[in-house]
Amino acid sequence: MSNDAAGETRWIEVSPDRLAGWLESFAQRHGDVTGEGDRATVTFRAADGSVAECHVPFPPMPGPGDAGKAGNAAGPGTGGTDWVARIVAHAEAERTVGVLLVRLGGYAAGVFTGPGAAHLAASKVGSRLVHGRSAAGGQSQQRFARRREKQAGEAMGAAADVAAAVFGPYKDRLDAVVLGGDRRAIAGLRDDPRLRPYVKVATERFLTVPDPRLAVLRTAPRLFQAVRVRLTQPTPAKN
Repeated sequence: MSNDAAGETRWIEVSPDRLAGWLESFAQRHGDVTGEGDRATVTFRAADGSVAECHVPFPPMPGPGDAGKAGNAAGPGTGGTDWVARIVAHAEAERTVGVLLVRLGGYAAGVFTGPGAAHLAASKVGSRLVHGRSAAGGQSQQRFARRREKQAGEAMGAAADVAAAVFGPYKDRLDAVVLGGDRRAIAGLRDDPRLRPYVKVATERFLTVPDPRLAVLRTAPRLFQAVRVRLTQPTPAKN
């Protein structure tokens, strides 16, 4: 949690099916709410100055020509109802999403389809041994470093092989690709020519997850579908 000029700020994630209830609770705590936004971010402002800035998944969000204009004032629990409906409909829309999770030594690739991209249509996971760092010195350390570098390169190559194989049949149907795992490991794959078409459509949202396993991969829709909310509350007045 951090502080800025506007007050106390924190980030939370809210699943689309909970967004309406969460906003109702927000309004009950902070007063009447109004909504305004565009096709990527919708901001709900409460009577006491609290602000919930909602970042929609997979922007831009389709909408009518009035996107960007302020919404009508609303009472507690109903603020920005139209905006909420639009956010939820967009988050849960039918789409095909590729997911690539990579950590050094482990990887998982999958394609999710259907409403909310909830169905895992194709997947493959794997791992490669990569030794930890050595505390030895001299030539032993150099040999170990070379072996570790070779193992890491083989692991990254295997991850790229799997991603290309899983994504390939869906190449012309992918609406987006979501990356996750370890940022340094993913960075090592961005220049692989087989993955460039997928990196181009990768979302800004990065999934920080533990060792990529099938069970972890299956949780990806819950993570990439979530609405990220930047919640700011005004600093209490000093006496």
